[in-house]
Amino acid sequence: MTVVGDWPERALADILHRVDVTRAEVGARFPLFADPDTGRWETTGRGSWTGGFWAGLLWLRARYTGHEADRAVASACTARLAGWVEADTVARGLILWYGTALAVNDRSAQELRNRAARACLAALEPELGLVPRGSAFGRPRLLARVDGVPGTVPLLASAGVEGAAAAASHLHRHIDLCRVDGSVVPALRFEPGTGWQPCDDPPPGWSRGRPWLLLAVADALHQPRTTQWNHQRLEATAAGLVAARTGLPRWGVPPADEGQPDGPQDTSAAAITAVALLKLARVPGPRAAEYSSRALAILDHLVASHLTGPTGARPAGILLNGCYDAGRSVAVRHELIWGDFFLALGLAALTGLIDIRTV
Repeated sequence: MTVVGDWPERALADILHRVDVTRAEVGARFPLFADPDTGRWETTGRGSWTGGFWAGLLWLRARYTGHEADRAVASACTARLAGWVEADTVARGLILWYGTALAVNDRSAQELRNRAARACLAALEPELGLVPRGSAFGRPRLLARVDGVPGTVPLLASAGVEGAAAAASHLHRHIDLCRVDGSVVPALRFEPGTGWQPCDDPPPGWSRGRPWLLLAVADALHQPRTTQWNHQRLEATAAGLVAARTGLPRWGVPPADEGQPDGPQDTSAAAITAVALLKLARVPGPRAAEYSSRALAILDHLVASHLTGPTGARPAGILLNGCYDAGRSVAVRHELIWGDFFLALGLAALTGLIDIRTV
């Protein structure tokens, strides 16, 4: 991968400076989304499903600065996620994988990840072949959603041989359910007697449907080549998900809802896609160069067109035009904590700060 210029370094520095400013603003709370004009954050006390991305950003900043004080801040934030281990939610993957994956040589974070992996394994429903969505967020428990796969795959896989088998089952079952005639069905509910039925929320054209599934597939392709993972099927699934973006420019930021092409965009979906492509580019094969080129084009565009810089009225390091929930008109052009995280993660990979395969 050839990067022309120092834009990844400059952009990463701006985002991680923004992380430090945010830390001072939110204290012990967790940032969720920020007003695009003022940069002020909406926060949550326990982190919700996004808490791991904030902890991950703090760990990324600690790695960037090398300061022990920054490591202590990241470690304390991660410790505050411990309540999610016993919560009935597959969002453990998003919360406790991304909240600990960058915590190198931190014993408490490692122990937390191990506990989370065992809890996630215990939540597997063998008859369904997956870990269901769970009831922690007030929805029907037996849901299969594409955002329940990323993070959960590597988290389960870290739980030994049994965990790896559960991770493979969880992912392949979601591919079975969510990939329909080239499209992605973001969520389905299980109903005794009738089986799996598509949900209306999120809608079929949800911007993050394909990116979340693509990210999980990319993670799985870095697992050992065993029969249970079926790498040939995973590679074909990845190629199909990437090909489905052909209606967008190479750097394309998708609409938050494909059914409303003139509605709000979602830069967070593009950032997730870029990270997935960077992971796919590290899998040897004929498509690696294409995946690398696409990832670089997306990151370049996000930085050039959607990331605030050091000049201007707004603070630097804000990824604009993320959409939390278009259907409910919640934070439709905002900075989103997971958008910041995945953009920073992609830039950190370009600069050599991290090995993208391990996060």
